[in-house]
Amino acid sequence: MALQRLKEAAEKAKCELSSSLETEINLPFITADASGPKHLNATLSRAKLEQLTDDLIESTIEPCHKALEDAKLKPEDIDEVILVGGQTRMPKVQETVKKIFGKEANKGVNPDEVVAMGAAIQAGILGGDVKKDILLLDVTPLSLGIETLGGVATRLIERNSTIPTSKSQIFSTAADNQSAVDINVLQGERPMAKDDTSLGRFQLIGIPLAPRGIPQIEVSFDIDRNGIINVKAKDLGTQKEQKITITASSGLTDEEIDKKVKEAEQFAEEDKKLKEKIELKNQADTLIYSVEKTLKESEDKISEEEKTEIDENIKDLKKALEEDNAENIKAGIEKLTASSHKMAEEIYKKATAETQ
Repeated sequence: MALQRLKEAAEKAKCELSSSLETEINLPFITADASGPKHLNATLSRAKLEQLTDDLIESTIEPCHKALEDAKLKPEDIDEVILVGGQTRMPKVQETVKKIFGKEANKGVNPDEVVAMGAAIQAGILGGDVKKDILLLDVTPLSLGIETLGGVATRLIERNSTIPTSKSQIFSTAADNQSAVDINVLQGERPMAKDDTSLGRFQLIGIPLAPRGIPQIEVSFDIDRNGIINVKAKDLGTQKEQKITITASSGLTDEEIDKKVKEAEQFAEEDKKLKEKIELKNQADTLIYSVEKTLKESEDKISEEEKTEIDENIKDLKKALEEDNAENIKAGIEKLTASSHKMAEEIYKKATAETQ
């Protein structure tokens, strides 16, 4: 069981590092010995992951050069480079591809489905159902997503995705007893909602009152062959749903689309820092909520000394959030995480003693 949890956490960390610079691996009660339960809490950076996988990435370079040589082609002769396999979502892999071919890889096709799609096309060619020299694909001109906590633009469908296409993702509430959620549909390449274009808004109401993070709300995007976007939000608990149909998915000229893409590139570093800071604040807020909830529910199982330490760490982290200092927030998260693990260990020991 412990190995399975480790494997799942490693896979999750690898996926998260495709869009974040670092991620937390937090596995409480991963094992136990005579001294009590053991927890795993580690930070893995994208740089460390790239270092660990460097030999694997380097081994792909020679086959690419060999393929070009066998085809008697130069990198500049290649119109599009298509990535195959989920591992190619790693930024380092995409950077390596760009160095080899001198161009960005086409991300319009799901790398997990490329082989199957290619086989289907080839089968169509062999069967005479598809013309060998013609393959027309329409794509989304800009990324599509919704606004989430902190004004972050969370993408569901990436720019240049072939249509028709669909994508779903599970979200939750940001506050206790929240009975409605506002869905702001966005189009653009910037990581903050305020810098993207809002295509429409709608509300999902009637969500049962519950602590934040409990309700499961599925947001689905569906784009048909005509480029019409259907966005649906569904509460998986009550099956209540609300949707919006957007017929003019872009309304932008090629020049305007190109301008938005260039702006995203121009402000990439600034946007990344801002998004990371907001995500850090969201992480801190979630941690405070979780620890305060545990403290309230298990007050009789925690020593006064432990309560005092946790209360102080919560106050320090709240102060860091008010001051909006990223370094202090990060330090506060580390301190509160450490004390929360000590609290969990104390609760576990007392619960074990009571059952004996």
